[in-house]
Amino acid sequence: MAAQGLIGIVLAGGLGSRLSPLTRVTNKHLLPVYDRPMIYYPIETLAQAGIRDILLVTGGNNAGDFLRLLGNGRDFGLSHLDYVYQEGEGGIAAALSLARYYAQGKRMVVILGDNIIADDITPHVERFAQQERGAKILLKEVDDPQRFGVAELAEDRVVGIEEKPQRPKTRYAVTGIYMYDDQVFGIIDRLAPSQRGELEITDVNNAYIGWGQLTFDFLDGWWTDAGTFGSLLRANVLVARQRDMPLPPGVPGSGPEAGA
Repeated sequence: MAAQGLIGIVLAGGLGSRLSPLTRVTNKHLLPVYDRPMIYYPIETLAQAGIRDILLVTGGNNAGDFLRLLGNGRDFGLSHLDYVYQEGEGGIAAALSLARYYAQGKRMVVILGDNIIADDITPHVERFAQQERGAKILLKEVDDPQRFGVAELAEDRVVGIEEKPQRPKTRYAVTGIYMYDDQVFGIIDRLAPSQRGELEITDVNNAYIGWGQLTFDFLDGWWTDAGTFGSLLRANVLVARQRDMPLPPGVPGSGPEAGA
């Protein structure tokens, strides 16, 4: 199995302030998306790809709830589900840096805890496992690229990624699924905080681009984050439609074109 030797990292820290007041009493990744907590979806995505060792990075006042909910990961078919606590907020790259000792030189598949997709990422993971070195990102064409990191392509290469641009050069959003070798931690060590005061994952990806070591694939099915009220609603609708559950009349996305 190509996923053997790879570990999974789920990043589920942060305060989720854009979903306040819901997140005043719980971590946003514990909010429901249709019939299960949000955090189930990224773990299931990794498990479906054959990854059996996962580290969950969390933080805030409700970190203990993850342990009560997920336990040792047995319900997902995992060999190990481990936890690490992130103090404060410092950006995605800062959260990833906490996995350094867990990784122990292994390659990793990293997924943001609020990312929900229709695809099985196994083919992408298999291609990454065949790379000699470097990183892989997954892209999706979207209508609102200014919300995300946006990739500029030249033939079969990513030539640059711009974080939340006001005038995006393309509509290719970098989804919250990243695959890295262990060079990633050295890159993070050399990062300077952005204007937001965070260590940006876009800067990590651009470093790999500079080395000529970043590949990409496109997701075929739908993808959404669930970090805003609009995207949380969208995630609920898309999951319900994927399971062929009828939506009440008048619910956004209940028409025949929803989820396309």
